[in-house]
Amino acid sequence: MTELIRLNKFLSDQGICSRRAADEHILAGKVVVDGEKAYLGQKVDPDEQEIIFNNQKINLAIEDKIYYALYKPKGVVSTAIDEMGRKSVVDLVPKTPRVYPVGRLDKDSEGLILLTNDGELTNILTHPKNKHEKEYQVIVRSSERVTENNSEISKQFLGGIIIDNHLMKADKINIKYLTPNSLQLTIIIHTGYNRQIRKMCAKMGLEVIKLLRIRIANLFLDSLNIQPGQFKKVKRTDILNT
Repeated sequence: MTELIRLNKFLSDQGICSRRAADEHILAGKVVVDGEKAYLGQKVDPDEQEIIFNNQKINLAIEDKIYYALYKPKGVVSTAIDEMGRKSVVDLVPKTPRVYPVGRLDKDSEGLILLTNDGELTNILTHPKNKHEKEYQVIVRSSERVTENNSEISKQFLGGIIIDNHLMKADKINIKYLTPNSLQLTIIIHTGYNRQIRKMCAKMGLEVIKLLRIRIANLFLDSLNIQPGQFKKVKRTDILNT
């Protein structure tokens, strides 16, 4: 049996909306669980219960799980439903069976994102306690001249910076000197705070030119041989060992 999770977290994990917005939708009666109006603080089993948002079923009782690895292009949003009508990652994969993005990758970033109907895998990959790594290649530009010795940048990333009342930090970082004003950062994190890497770079006076996610857990983007906008069907074991 899947571990029960808060309904607002489930809606957020599926890319429907933020947790705060989910609570507002629940109070407005827009969320129904097993035929009954949902309530604040409710916990659900996404694999066993029928959950409906705005009269649309958002989880299906499907025995066969499916996993898509998508190369998200820049400019595409990672929500399953976008109120502004922008192109979403779900528009780039087959419509049936219905799948949802695992976590988020902001509109201006590109790279690997997973879509699946496996709620358990989504919870495993997105919960920080499980410490599943996500790896990024980031090109940054500095207004000040940089050198090949960038120990201070490494120290700040690894030591962490308080942003939005959270200690945001990297698990690992490798810095490659490109030009007197630009660097390539290879960053590994296991947390998923909103625009975490961009916010950390901004705090350090680094302008992000390109942000590319190259790995989620055991799955590497370059192993898929796909271009932006393309996807490939993968196995759960390609992502996790279990």
